[in-house]
Amino acid sequence: MTSQFTWLNGALVETARATVPFLTVGLHYGVGVFEGIRAYDAEKGAAVFRLRDHLRRLHGSARILGFRELPYSVDELAAAVGETIRANGFGGCYIRPLVYLAEGGWNLTLDTGKPHVGIAVWKQTVYAGHDVGGGLKANVSSFTRSHPGANMTKAKIAGNYVNSVLAKTESQRLGFDESIMLDPEGYVAECTGANLFLVRNGRLLSPPLDAILEGITRATLITIAGDVGIAVEERRLSRDQLYVADEAMVCGTAAEVVGITEIDGRRIGDGRVGPVTARLTQAYADAVRGTYPRSDEWLEYVRPPRRA
Repeated sequence: MTSQFTWLNGALVETARATVPFLTVGLHYGVGVFEGIRAYDAEKGAAVFRLRDHLRRLHGSARILGFRELPYSVDELAAAVGETIRANGFGGCYIRPLVYLAEGGWNLTLDTGKPHVGIAVWKQTVYAGHDVGGGLKANVSSFTRSHPGANMTKAKIAGNYVNSVLAKTESQRLGFDESIMLDPEGYVAECTGANLFLVRNGRLLSPPLDAILEGITRATLITIAGDVGIAVEERRLSRDQLYVADEAMVCGTAAEVVGITEIDGRRIGDGRVGPVTARLTQAYADAVRGTYPRSDEWLEYVRPPRRA
């Protein structure tokens, strides 16, 4: 479902009129930062999952990119997100805040332009546009994850995602659902728009933060794993360790938690979504819908919660 209203530079406007002039430097050079956030129809009412964590990361991305300051605080952006969701009459939806360089910047510097801010919402479809309950088929991409010395890998910078688009387009044209990217040293980094976990001997394994985005869903799963007694280890993972994993999964705001059952034509585990993946998938679903013990600290209600 498309939205009726988009928040743009401090005001709600009709979505059809929330346009960017062709001569906008952020469009031409990818100079912008964004977030992917989701609201859910939780047990007590419509609520956004880890809203302020996402908005703090948005501010952090802007600082990493080099914006000296943003025109709106985290609190102001949080209020704008709620206003936009309510104006569209949505409960569960996807939320996209974007800060982009406008009003100058053609000389390839931030300081001769001005940041503009928009927030769009829309109804989210299932991951990859189809049912992935049986798990994803992935391959290791021929494209390398950007080196931290070449691009700022801890920021959700718009231009960085050309790297992901190249990798995922290649993978899907080869018949895979998702692409796994290696870092410049040849170790496993992440997928094109999601973090990656492996399971080996009951332990949850994750690449370290060196060359990956510090995913909020990733952090949530690490916390949940600790809650339910699953040991977590962050360490370098080589490509061959993908093939002998008992389970593999991707996680992110859009993907949530999805099992990987095949990598490079090799069956992972028994070729089905494994028990650790299934357990974390259910716990995450409980968390975002308000029935997990930590839900109250992670959910921000768009409207006051319904009384029990």
